[in-house]
Amino acid sequence: MSISLNKKTGINLSKGSRISLEKEGSALQNICIGINWGKIKKKSFFGLLSSDESVDLDGSVALYDGNNRYLETIYFKNLTSSDGAIRHSGDDRSGDSVEDDYDNEVIEISLSKLSMQVAKMVFFINSYLGQDFADIPYSKIRIYEGTPQDIRQVLATFNLSAEAAFGGHTAMLMGKMWRKENGKWDFKALGEPLRAPNISETLQKIEAHFLD
Repeated sequence: MSISLNKKTGINLSKGSRISLEKEGSALQNICIGINWGKIKKKSFFGLLSSDESVDLDGSVALYDGNNRYLETIYFKNLTSSDGAIRHSGDDRSGDSVEDDYDNEVIEISLSKLSMQVAKMVFFINSYLGQDFADIPYSKIRIYEGTPQDIRQVLATFNLSAEAAFGGHTAMLMGKMWRKENGKWDFKALGEPLRAPNISETLQKIEAHFLD
């Protein structure tokens, strides 16, 4: 599966691998999830003309307490967490006409500002219009340390369009973070394709299978 989890050491870890989000003994401050994707190219009139079909991917993060009780989801209808520590850049409903390296949606997390009630975070993506990941020309996800203006270390990358395992799916779990007893965070790359048509059903599957 096309998942890479990279540290500065150059070690590539596979799906399901865990890393501690500590840097030289100190906790990291900022984590971002960036999603970049393109429109679907449609052929018409015997292939002589083409048009763009908009693609609406939605990145989200769900928050839970230490007893796996649901707290809230940060997504296109709830752009800022109740404690102000998580900010969503807003809903992109179309995608790019030309491939670039700029993220269409970004979720920024300030770990030091998170409420102590938050013990787990699960990152996921949905195809709002139900378009198969395999039909989207490119869809790249990065989870990284830093800010969109200062990317310091890419922790994990996913390529939904290029990997056959994501074909036939419209939802995917990117990863999970959880707070340890010392207050620092661990991260696990999930890369789990799901058959869930919307955010509500994605949350049901997370709570049934992916919190422990």
